[in-house]
Amino acid sequence: MGSSRLHGKVALVTGGGQGIGAGVARALADDGASVAIAGRTLSKCEAVAAEINAAGGNATAMVCEVSSRDQVQAVVGRTLELFGGLDIVVNNAQSAVQRPLIEITDGDVELCYGSGALATLYAMQAAYPHLVARGGGSIVNFGSSTAIEGNATFGAYAMAKEAIRGLSRVAASEWGRTDIRVNVVVPNAMSPGAEAFRDAHPDRFERQLARIPLRRMGDPHDDIGRAVAALVSDDFSYMSGQTLMLTGGA
Repeated sequence: MGSSRLHGKVALVTGGGQGIGAGVARALADDGASVAIAGRTLSKCEAVAAEINAAGGNATAMVCEVSSRDQVQAVVGRTLELFGGLDIVVNNAQSAVQRPLIEITDGDVELCYGSGALATLYAMQAAYPHLVARGGGSIVNFGSSTAIEGNATFGAYAMAKEAIRGLSRVAASEWGRTDIRVNVVVPNAMSPGAEAFRDAHPDRFERQLARIPLRRMGDPHDDIGRAVAALVSDDFSYMSGQTLMLTGGA
C-alpha cells in the first residue's frame, strides 16, 4: 500500500475492471480510499476488487452499464450503502468506434455519446448531492488525445470526448462553491485496446512510440492511476476545471 492521504475517502470508478480503470482503482486503494469498482463485466471488476482486498485495501465490485441512468444511480446508491458516503468519482468507462468521418452513423455517435458524455453526466448528477453532503469532493473525467489532435477515424469518439471536457468545465464553474472539484485527465497508457493494437500491428506501434518524447506508453497504475490519486487528494485542492495531459510529452 502507498500513502494514507485518501484514508477515510470513498471512491467510485467506472470501467474499473481492466486497463486504466483498474490501474486507477488500485492506486486510489493504495492511498487509503475505499473503492467501488463498476463495469459491464462483473467478473473483471471482482478480480480487481479481490486483488485490492488481498493487499489490505477495501474494494467491492458492481455491475453497471453506464449508458443507463437508472443503473448509474443504483451503483451510486449501493456505494453509499456499503461505504457510508462518496467523495471521489472517476468516470473512466467509454465505448469507442473507429470509422472514416463520411461513414459515421447515428448509431456510432449514440454509442460513443451514450457511454461517454451522457454516462459522465449521469454519474455526476447522481453523485452531486452526496458529494455536497460530505462537504465537497473530486470528480475526474476522461478526455482523449485523439479528440484534441483530431486523429483520423475517431470522429464519433472525439465528439463524445470533447463534450466531456466541456461538461467538466461547466461543472467546475457551477459546483466550485460547494467545494467540488472537476478535472479531466487525458491518458496515454497500455490499455487492452493498446495491447491488441501492438500485437496486431507491431511496426505501427513502434512508430507511435517513437513519436512519444518519453519513448514509452504509460502504465495504467504507475503513470495514470497514481496521478489521478494525487489529483483527487488535498495535494491538488486548488485545481479545478483543468485538463491534465498524461501523454508522455506527446
